[in-house]
Amino acid sequence: MPALTVGFDLDMTLVDSRPGIAAAFRALTARTGVPVDADLAVSRLGPPLRTEIAHWFPPEEVESAVHVYRELYPAYAITPTVPLPGAQAAIDMIRARGGRVLVVTSKLGRLARLHLDHLGLVVDELAGDLFAEEKATALREYGATHYVGDHVADMVAARVAEVPGIGVATGPCSPDELLAAGAAVVLDDLTGFPAALDGVIQLALEQ
Repeated sequence: MPALTVGFDLDMTLVDSRPGIAAAFRALTARTGVPVDADLAVSRLGPPLRTEIAHWFPPEEVESAVHVYRELYPAYAITPTVPLPGAQAAIDMIRARGGRVLVVTSKLGRLARLHLDHLGLVVDELAGDLFAEEKATALREYGATHYVGDHVADMVAARVAEVPGIGVATGPCSPDELLAAGAAVVLDDLTGFPAALDGVIQLALEQ
C-alpha cells in the first residue's frame, strides 16, 4: 500500500490569508494608482495571481503589476495571515500516522514558504505556482495519496492525479460545488479532518 502523503492547498485551506492579501492589494493600488477592490479580490482566492490582476489592469500592464504585487507581498501579507481552525491538528494527525505533508498551491513558492515559516507550519514538500490540473503533476511527483483544498480547481487536481479530493468549505466554493467537482468528502473546515481521516485513508489505499 502507498505511504500516507497528504497534499494541502494553502490559501483558505490551511491559512486565512484574506487580511494580508487585501493589504497587499491596497498597497498595490497606492503604488500604481490603479484601483483594486481588495475585498472583492479576496472573496475569490484560488486562481493564479495573474487572473485576479487582469480584472483590474490592462493586458499590457499585467506582468508589471504582478511583479510589483509580489515585491510588496512580504511586507504586507505575511503578518496578518493566520492558520485556519484545525490546520495544525490536521498536520499533527498525519504525522501521528507516519504520513508526510505537502503543500501544493497557486501561490509563488517562495511567498508560500514565508507563510509556512511565519506560522510554524512544517511540511515535507512545497510546490508553488500551480493551478487546477497543473497541481496534479506535483501530487504525482511527491506520491500524494490525498489532496485537500477549498476550490473546485483543487478537486480537479485530485481527480487528474487519481487521488481522493477532500474539500473544505472555508473558501469561495460551496460544499455542493466541491462535491460536483469530484470531492470524495467535504468538511466544514479542517477541525473535521482528524475524524474523517481514517475513512478517507481507507478510500485512498483501496484504490
